[in-house]
Amino acid sequence: MVRAAGILMPITSLPSPYGIGTLGQTARDFIQFLEKSGQTYWQILPICPTGYGDSPYQSSSTFAGNPYMIDLDDLVSEGLLLSSDYEDLFWGDEPTKINYKLLYEQRFVVLKKSVGNVSANMADSLNAFLQTESYWLDDYALYMAVKNHFGGTAWSEWPEPVKLRDPDTLQELKTTLAEDILFWKTIQFLFFHQWGKIKEYAGQHHIQIIGDLPIYVSDDSADVWAHPEQFQLDEHLRPKEISGCPPDGFSENGQLWGNPLFDWDFMKENDYSWWIMRIAHQMKIYDVLRIDHFRGFDSYFAIPSGDKNAKNGVWRKGPGIDFFQTVKEKLGDLPIIAEDLGFLTDSVHQLLYDTGFPGMKVLEFAFDTRDTGYGYLPHCYTRNCIVYTGTHDNETINGWFETAPEEDTANAIRYLRLTKEEGYHWGMMRSAWASVSDTAIMQMQDLLGLGHEARLNTPSTLGDNWTWRCRPEDISDELAERLYEEMKIYERLPRI
Repeated sequence: MVRAAGILMPITSLPSPYGIGTLGQTARDFIQFLEKSGQTYWQILPICPTGYGDSPYQSSSTFAGNPYMIDLDDLVSEGLLLSSDYEDLFWGDEPTKINYKLLYEQRFVVLKKSVGNVSANMADSLNAFLQTESYWLDDYALYMAVKNHFGGTAWSEWPEPVKLRDPDTLQELKTTLAEDILFWKTIQFLFFHQWGKIKEYAGQHHIQIIGDLPIYVSDDSADVWAHPEQFQLDEHLRPKEISGCPPDGFSENGQLWGNPLFDWDFMKENDYSWWIMRIAHQMKIYDVLRIDHFRGFDSYFAIPSGDKNAKNGVWRKGPGIDFFQTVKEKLGDLPIIAEDLGFLTDSVHQLLYDTGFPGMKVLEFAFDTRDTGYGYLPHCYTRNCIVYTGTHDNETINGWFETAPEEDTANAIRYLRLTKEEGYHWGMMRSAWASVSDTAIMQMQDLLGLGHEARLNTPSTLGDNWTWRCRPEDISDELAERLYEEMKIYERLPRI
């Protein structure tokens, strides 16, 4: 690999007058900003529908796109909507925050007005999409229609014949709910129609998109309902154990994620076919794929269902290198980033080495006295890694300096030679760009010098997560020029 850089910026965090970042003009503007600033990569978060806690890591489908990201103005330009359908609606009065409640109440009402126009104006494209994507789309659209039919309840609470996918019952529902099923399919067509255009636009401007694949899927999802055999469920289709991570210096009770765990033995017997389909789908969408919670493929933490914390969890063996060898046999060499954070053992390090994937180095971790910081200091880096000052689960740099223990921040200032004149955030980012790591990815919030108020997610909490948005004036030519100069100094400009 050559030296390169990128920016971590969720699509939902882009500015927009309609409550949330979308795949429209501001996405195209941001791609132009990336090009002007000498970046190679745009790293995003999962683009699947958000679920519990508005999290993109708890989705109703690992294959579907987030309807909130469909750009309304672009629908107008294609004759699928009228601006009067939405321009007078109230989308919230905080331009730097997403109001998910308003989106839920209003977005689908607006999108519904475009569905009939899609069938009339883009019938051939729609039919081709329905056929090509049927391997996941049919189950997802049926799941969403049935979920609405039963008042939004989880599939585990549906009547037994529906819950167990009795063929006759499902056929009856497909007939009864045909209109709603077509709605959900058409919404996905609109999303991926716009996504394809943004992906093409990024390529034209020499920007590669790094996508994000959560290792687990939500219990209340089309994935688990349609493929219960892939998961560790009991005779009532309830998870036997759930995902999470053990107590550590960051959380005395550990973390309860709540996802069902995979039945790796069953998956291996079937050549990991569900996973192969899942990864192949992602590689159609992205240029590079970050796989979340990589250590879970070596061993995963299993917590008894119903427990209130993670203290009683145990480590169980994952599929190991056999999984990745099978992926390589089926799909070839793929550009994958391994999110190798968390409690790492020798066997996790060996698995990363065996795959050849670049791992992640988070600079904030290097100075945390709750851990040794081993491997996160820049003088320990190898070329084959991706350096971040922080990720979506961490504080912004300035937020970290506001909230971290004084001993930790003093260590960072001393080691990185940070000064208030330059700004601690610029000094820390400069140290990452200067490192030997092939790739350096910075959070947009850090480039803007924002503090704790702009933190995107605090793990194991509910409330204000996933809501941060930037303002239109934040994506400026002045910032692009400053970034470009830094890329030139540290030899991270794209080789076009």
